[in-house]
Amino acid sequence: MLFRFFSLFAITLTVIHCATNPAFAQPKSTFRYDVKNGIDVLAAQNFGLVEGKKIVLVTNQSGRTRQMVSTLEALQQSKTCTILSVLTPEHGYFGVQRAGEMVKDSAETVRKIKASSLFGKERRRPTKQMLAPCDAVVFDIQDIGLRGYTYLSTLYWVMDACAEYDKPLIVLDRPNPLGGKIIDGLVLDTEFTSFVGIAPIPYVHGCTVGEFALMVNGEGWLTSDANKKARKCSLTVIRAEGWQRWMTWEDTDFKWIPTSPHIPTADAIRGMALTGVYGELGLLSVGVGYTLPFQMLAAPTLKTASLLESVRKQNLSGITLIPTRLRPFYGKFANTDCNGILFIFTPDGQKFKPFSAGLDFMLALRALQPEFFNPKNIDDNLKKMFAKVAGTDKLFEMLFVKKSPDEEIRRFAQRGMKEFIELRKKYLLYD
Repeated sequence: MLFRFFSLFAITLTVIHCATNPAFAQPKSTFRYDVKNGIDVLAAQNFGLVEGKKIVLVTNQSGRTRQMVSTLEALQQSKTCTILSVLTPEHGYFGVQRAGEMVKDSAETVRKIKASSLFGKERRRPTKQMLAPCDAVVFDIQDIGLRGYTYLSTLYWVMDACAEYDKPLIVLDRPNPLGGKIIDGLVLDTEFTSFVGIAPIPYVHGCTVGEFALMVNGEGWLTSDANKKARKCSLTVIRAEGWQRWMTWEDTDFKWIPTSPHIPTADAIRGMALTGVYGELGLLSVGVGYTLPFQMLAAPTLKTASLLESVRKQNLSGITLIPTRLRPFYGKFANTDCNGILFIFTPDGQKFKPFSAGLDFMLALRALQPEFFNPKNIDDNLKKMFAKVAGTDKLFEMLFVKKSPDEEIRRFAQRGMKEFIELRKKYLLYD
């Protein structure tokens, strides 16, 4: 009996020590469940900010409340405002169209409202006619935290149109699924500004859409007016509540709604952060066309064992590497047996460096199988797209033409990051 008492006493002391000692302290579990998106916060405020207003809503199926009600439906049911029209980004409202596929104007109807595309052949920016009847524009789309994902570009051009046509913009903010701590990859060279790289930020930028919007406005990145002065948008950001920068998607306890056909899960985002840039070159399959998009590297002649041995020496954080085989259904190496590597991700909002990890794979592959790195075998259109997504043409030149040393390339791939981290501090909404 006495032994049992002292055992329980010792366990109690251990629990108290672990709970109070910073070395053992963990984030409170309540943070996992108390996060609210901007639309949830707006609803909790009885939609006061949009009451009595005629609204143009920029959204897709990812814009939802915690209860999985679409933002469009939530605004309609509130009966506080009138939704005049819906504008949609790449992939359309329901995320049906593939990457780069043009979406026909008014091709979709959502809750009896025609959804007009902001990803057509001739239009990426709202027209004056689209915005003329409205009192305000509301933006609510779930981004994935990568510069190359075009929802940031859609937000940019919506801001630019609102600035030109004097329409206030309300951004309903959402957590960055990769967390807000990870910043990785070089800052885009403005010479390569495009719809897959709209602003001079790193590939993995660690911002929410609200923070990005504030940065675009504050830094004067919108287009210039007739007086050659950068436009500014009348901007209001409805912050998410309860989110902190260390949190990844899993910490929010939200359910993931596919934001596009090849981003069905949060792990697909992590994979795109790692493989997406290099997938533009067409050297390897990155799992697009198989059941795990962006979560694999594969080729019929890939020397998997040697590549794994080389990359594991880099002690990558947040990734477990598993040798495998696959046969893509479509895309690169369709219907061909391939040797591959499967990525299993451990969500980590602090140490995970996906862009750097992807570069480690490319450098190891270049050393082991240089036949992949013959620049003559890569189509000019692929080179151009790679430069746009990478944010520079120098990375291709260093990897394929100059055959620059590994460490020189690694240093270049972090170009501008320190300056961006300082610049970003002015616009952070969350600790």
